[in-house]
Amino acid sequence: MKTNKTFMKRLRVTKNGKIKMRAKGHNHFNAKEGRRHQLAKKRMTSFVITQKSSSRFITT
Repeated sequence: MKTNKTFMKRLRVTKNGKIKMRAKGHNHFNAKEGRRHQLAKKRMTSFVITQKSSSRFITT
């Protein structure tokens, strides 16, 4: 089974091995939102993945 490339583009691994994910919902139409929401979407969020999802999306 191949790695899901679109899913992997949203993830980053820190130097301590934690998995961080890009915040959802900030592709377009962000100008109408408040500045607080715009800045919140820039931050990476923590991501916990189950073993089942890991085997489905991330192949090593």
